[in-house]
Amino acid sequence: MTTLLLVRHGLTELTGPVLAGWTPGLSLDERGRAQARALGDRLASVPLAAVVSSPLDRCLQTAGAIVAASGRRDGPGEVLRDERFGEVRYGDWTGRPLKELAEEPLWRVVQAHPSAAVFPGAQGEAMAAAQHRAVTAVRDWNARIAAQAGPDAVYLVCSHGDIIKAIVADALGLHLDQFQRIQADPASLTVIRYTELRPFLVRLNDTGGGVDGLLPPPGTPAGGEGDAPVGGGA
Repeated sequence: MTTLLLVRHGLTELTGPVLAGWTPGLSLDERGRAQARALGDRLASVPLAAVVSSPLDRCLQTAGAIVAASGRRDGPGEVLRDERFGEVRYGDWTGRPLKELAEEPLWRVVQAHPSAAVFPGAQGEAMAAAQHRAVTAVRDWNARIAAQAGPDAVYLVCSHGDIIKAIVADALGLHLDQFQRIQADPASLTVIRYTELRPFLVRLNDTGGGVDGLLPPPGTPAGGEGDAPVGGGA
């Protein structure tokens, strides 16, 4: 019953008007640093077996703030990097204003049929390929964390909006073409609990509130740990 905390990085000067992608050297701005510190404070009481991040600076800084806020000697002492959680490689779209990109024919494909979208240029990536690498990374880390820290361990991954949405779509059994129905705001928290039978989406795009419900519930539900409570449960 490994629990994954998915965190989107905080705000940067490009977040929103520009498709940042793999723009090098892009750091959190003052707003983003404040968001990262606030999220770190919220999660300080959550026992994290590991903190993993996209290799991009804005994610490493967000994850670093979470580690720093924990203040726990028995918690993760460093941020681990996994390139598979890096942003979608948008190729020639990288660094361009979203208003400009909305006029491109590919924009409608990304909106309505993202499983068929392949971003232009030598560095462009297919959206389906980005989802595959991210979901594969989650499965690898689930197994690694469970083996190292036990089946009820909790770990955190700091990544990017489209990557988080793609992971959530997989957890919900949604086709990638439906992933645009999901939202992941800057510095938001999304929680997925993985069991042998199915994943459970515990929280989505959470930007405030307590953390009491993030840990696995004590005991095993009737019928097995992967069973959903009939009637919704308490």
